[in-house]
Order: sequence, then structure tokens, then C-alpha cells
Amino acid sequence: MPEGFSVNIYMILILLAAFIIFGVMWLRNFIHRRVEELTAERLALALKVKEKAHRIQAQYDTDSIVYTHQGPKKKSRKYQKVTVLFADIQGFTRIVEQLNPEMLIDELDQFFLHFDEIVEKYGIEKIKTIGDAYMCAGGLPVKNSTNPVEVVLAAIEMQQFMDEMRRIKMIEHKDYWELRIGIHTGPVISGMVGRKKISFDIWGDTVNIASRMESSGMAGEINISGTTWQLVKEFFVAEYRGKMPIKYKGETDMYFIKGIIPELSVNGEGKEPNELFRIRLQHIRFGDMEEAVLNRLENELSDDLAYHNMKHTVDVVTQVEIIGRGEGVSEEEMLLLKTAALFHDTGFLISYDNHEDNSIELAKEVLPMYGYLDDQIEEIVELINVTRKEAQPRNHLEAILKDADLDYLGRSDFLPVSGNLYEEFQKFNGKMTLPEWNKKQISFITNHKYYTNTAKNLRQVKKEQQLSALKDFMKGGQ
Repeated sequence: MPEGFSVNIYMILILLAAFIIFGVMWLRNFIHRRVEELTAERLALALKVKEKAHRIQAQYDTDSIVYTHQGPKKKSRKYQKVTVLFADIQGFTRIVEQLNPEMLIDELDQFFLHFDEIVEKYGIEKIKTIGDAYMCAGGLPVKNSTNPVEVVLAAIEMQQFMDEMRRIKMIEHKDYWELRIGIHTGPVISGMVGRKKISFDIWGDTVNIASRMESSGMAGEINISGTTWQLVKEFFVAEYRGKMPIKYKGETDMYFIKGIIPELSVNGEGKEPNELFRIRLQHIRFGDMEEAVLNRLENELSDDLAYHNMKHTVDVVTQVEIIGRGEGVSEEEMLLLKTAALFHDTGFLISYDNHEDNSIELAKEVLPMYGYLDDQIEEIVELINVTRKEAQPRNHLEAILKDADLDYLGRSDFLPVSGNLYEEFQKFNGKMTLPEWNKKQISFITNHKYYTNTAKNLRQVKKEQQLSALKDFMKGGQ
């Protein structure tokens, strides 16, 4: 063999050996990095689960603890409106025969981890997984009125994810998983169960009916009860399936959800909610927020606030809706107006002076909890600012709120309302005689003007009548 040829062979062998050594080192490093990544993912998930457990337990504060001869015991809690979802993997038995246990668990974990992300996105509570079944519920531990809509949205996303997984599996000529979902809305009992390993669970007919909705459904479909349908029919399209007997409850209607109403979906495709969908859902959230705010005003405002009390806030919220409809505002504009009206006097909960500043701070704190976006909050802040005494409206919405806030000037109950304002003024701003107050009111009403055509048509004539009546009252008192 020629000497040069053998040298080349040795060189090739050396290069090949170096390549193999480099490849092995690269593979080891890759596996090490991947293990670290998987460990980090699992740790993050574990921390998230632990944080959620602490959050749920925090809902069961010391007021929910009763004491027995065996020590402290958590009380159960009843919720009147909770939407329960059961999801069950179809094809599980068939795929078990083809996958080894490790791969099976990994795939199932992949599905359930994605479901966890979906329910967290919509503020829904995961209750538990049982084998290849997944259970979650909306409307607890924090009560809300939007949970039927949010749970159906979550179900749609779950099915879309499963559809995408099926498409990939079919391309790879592999068996695929399918999902059967059942949903029902109603009252439940919730509580913490277990001694060493405490977990959150729910019970009641609502849970049983949701389970029946799932078992009576079909793979790839979302089967909901007639009760849930009545709560979500303004947002979704459905196919009526008929009735199903429920033990001790008679029969219940069933519907397959077919998608979002085209008008409320992106590109009219019925798959993803659009901006109008979000606004209409916010109007429902507004009802929850309104109840919470009015309860605080009723229970916490000083009794010395004879005018700026809960009734005044209700009046202004009502009037912005009346004037807003008359002025033809959009659904989002109506939401902003009603929200600003609801919060414009909440600052009196903190102090009488500079209450508008306090109202703005409270609004900024509360509104993100109810899904308001940053630009919406900025507009609401500007609307609250226009309720300051000397502020002038700069746009149509500010004009509506300004007119609503001073609506009482043109109402038939003007004199008693003005008397309440005088009583409050005396409590917080020193002494002023009634004649001095009435002169001040006459000057204010004379210079005041309504800004919107709707308010002018509703209140201007009566405002002039109230001015005349106030002048006559002044003359009679002299």
C-alpha cells in the first residue's frame, strides 16, 4: 500500500473519531439543557399550582372556620351560579394499546397543561383531573355573572386545540385523541377536603348534571344544558338536541355549541371573540361591579352626606343611560359613561375634600379587576374629572356625564334635593344661612346650561320652572 494512501486513511480515522467525540459531547450537552428546561417547566407549574392552592385557601378565611371537639374545621360554602365543565378524552383505550405508559402520560399531560392555561386565561378554577377526565368550574371562589359565557369560550378553545392535534396526528398517520365536553350552570357547594393534602372540591346536582351532559355528548362537541343556553344565547350559535331525563329533576334540554355568533367573532368565522363580544361581556361584568360599589356606598358613606350618597350615584348612572341612548352613543361609550358615573363620587368614602382625586384612584385600582383596558380607564378618568364643579366638557361623552350629574336641576324634586345639598354643605363647609344658600342656588341655576340636546329637551323647561319656584320661595320667606 502506498505510504501517502495510509496517511490519508489515518487522517480520515482521526477526523472521524474527533467528529464522533464532538457529536457525543454535543448530544450530552443538549440532553442536559433539555433536562434543565423540563425541570424548570415542571418547577414553574408546581409553583403555579401551589400559588393557586394558597389563593383558594385564602378565600376560606377565619370567618369560614368553625370549631368542634376535634379542632378547627372548614365550613362549606354555597354558590348560586356556577358553571361546571367536564371534559373526557375519547379514544383513550385504543391509544393505550399503542403507546407505552411514559408516552401516554406525556401526551395526556400536554393536553391538561394546555387546558390549565385556557381556564386560567378566563378566570376559571380547575377542580381536578380523574384519569383521562378534566373538571373545572367558573364563578368561584370569586362570584361573577359572566362565568357561563367564559366557560363556553374555554370549551371552544379546548376543542380547537384538540382539532389542531388531530390534524397533526392524521398527517403523521397516527391515532388521535378527541374530546367530549359537557356543561351545566347552577348552585354548588364548595369546600376544602383532605387532612394532609388539602384540595378544593365542589358538590351538588349541578356537578352531576354537568357530568351527564358530558356522557350524553359526542366526541368533538360541546354539549350544554338548557339552563346554560339561556345564559349564553346572546353570544353563541347552537343546535338543539332534544331533552334528556335527569333523576329527580325531570327532563332538561340539551344543545351543541356550534360557535360564536358571526357578528361577535373575528372575521365572522365564529371561532374567536371580537371587540364587540368583549364589550358586551364587560356590560355583564359591570353589573357585578355596580353591585359591589353600591354596597360599599350604602354601608360605608357618612350619614352626613345627605346629597352625595348612594341614591345620587344611582340617579347619575340612570341618567347617563337615558341621555346616552338619546344621544345615540355606542355600546362601548355607554359602558364608559356608566362606569364613570358609578365611580365619580366614590372618593367620598375616603374624604370630603378633593373627592374627585380619590374617586379616580379607586377607579384605577378596581377597574382592571373587571377586565377594563388601559385606554378605557384613561377615558373614564377624564370623564370623572369633568364632574368637578368648574370643569367644562370637551367632548360629547363629557357633556353627557356633566348633564347627568346636574340632572336634578330640572327635576320636580329639585327643592327637597337642594335642601339635602344645603344640609350636607352645612356639615362640611361651615355656616351659611338658608337665604344666602338660595341666592347662591339662583345664581348657579341662572348661569347653568345643559350641553346635550337630549338633556335640553328633558330638563331645560323644568329647570326654568324650578328657578321660578325657588324665587317665589325666596319671596315668601322674606
